[in-house]
Amino acid sequence: MQTTDKKFQEKSLYFSSLGCSKNLVDSQVMLGHLGLDGFSITMEPSEAEVIIVNTCSFVEAAKVESIETVLEYSDYKNPEHGNCKALVMSGCMAQRYHGELEDEMPEVDMFIGTGEYNKIVPLLKAFEEGKLEKKSFVEIPKYIHTEFDPRLNTSPGYMAWLKISEGCNRNCTFCIIPTLRGKLRSRSVESLVKEAKKLTESGVKELNLISQDFSDYGSDFEGFDKSDGKNPQIHGMLKALQDQSGADWVRVFYFYPDDLTEDVMDLMASSDKICKYLDMPVQHFSDKVLKRMNRRVTGEVIHQKIKTLREKIPGIVLRTSIIVGFPGETEEDFEKLIEGIQTVRFNHLGVFKYSDEDGTPALRLKDKVPQEVIDERFERLYEAQKEIARELNQEYLGKTLDVLVEGAHEETNLLLQGRHQGQAPDIDGRVIINDGVAQAGDIVKVEITDVLDYDLVGRIVE
Repeated sequence: MQTTDKKFQEKSLYFSSLGCSKNLVDSQVMLGHLGLDGFSITMEPSEAEVIIVNTCSFVEAAKVESIETVLEYSDYKNPEHGNCKALVMSGCMAQRYHGELEDEMPEVDMFIGTGEYNKIVPLLKAFEEGKLEKKSFVEIPKYIHTEFDPRLNTSPGYMAWLKISEGCNRNCTFCIIPTLRGKLRSRSVESLVKEAKKLTESGVKELNLISQDFSDYGSDFEGFDKSDGKNPQIHGMLKALQDQSGADWVRVFYFYPDDLTEDVMDLMASSDKICKYLDMPVQHFSDKVLKRMNRRVTGEVIHQKIKTLREKIPGIVLRTSIIVGFPGETEEDFEKLIEGIQTVRFNHLGVFKYSDEDGTPALRLKDKVPQEVIDERFERLYEAQKEIARELNQEYLGKTLDVLVEGAHEETNLLLQGRHQGQAPDIDGRVIINDGVAQAGDIVKVEITDVLDYDLVGRIVE
């Protein structure tokens, strides 16, 4: 929608995006729509006439951060401190709690759910004209952006997140995501390739493929069938992005082990574009705990999938996420978890302490694990993984790796920093470069000369 209202077009905008990379893509699409309609972005919230906070509510800490951030920016509605005329809360927190928040946070002028954010411009215009009859615009999420939506890539110019689908049909008992994001909606391969080309033509070299559940991509397409043990939708999508996107690196996140097929492994093994890296959430290794989580997998299957992966793709880097203290987790279950971690030896591990979440089936499960036991198990798992990561990093010593340079080191301009294919943005370690010259976005050869707990140190050799 294009508006001809000059006053409306000249609005200044401050935007805060919280939470995950999937939420960030939503924010970038909102910014794209706003930019087309004449909004100018300011880095100072005190100057903004419109402030939007795209929120997260996945865990308690995220909810607290979302509320505190919105309250902080509400101060700019006071003429003595700022110029804000419209304060908007969007995203998961608005989707989940808009009813309560309307009563508890009168400072907020508008709540926009996870399936309505594409309507941001007409909603703001209606608000300015006094035509809104309600504050909340939250429905069952059905929208997903396409290549036709404008998008402002706020990530560093050499990388981008590419959302392949939205929503989730997995229904794990600990997770609120299906409620917040709706059922699975996959984008077509054609749509993904077109958006990917736009991104690479703007300078993007690394495409990071994200979704709530990568392994379920395309299962909502008509005629979907993988009864022969292959996954034609995922294989076809990855091959198209490899062949047609123009990206140097294509990285895969959130591929659950039960649906990882050998044809996809073979494609990853043979590709010079798809990173030898896989984010594979396993959550646990105890069959009893996995069943209570409503996971469609056993510890034995997880071990077998990873064994096959490593046979087909020697040197593949694996990341996973684990939950400790799930209701009913006994000491025996935890020992199976520790044993699984020590056997598989993941390169990167995200550990989460279980906490009850409103609206999840796990909230009703009995045999809650005491918090002090959860904390103790978390520390044991953290220390075990720290040792594993240190030992695995030693294997890079003396090797020469392709490294995507990110720019000057955050602590000194005398060093550069970057990432090799086994290091994802924001969540994994990095390569610290202490000898050589390169620009952000360059992919250079780096010889690893030193190893830290999570980071590598090296020099450019070309």
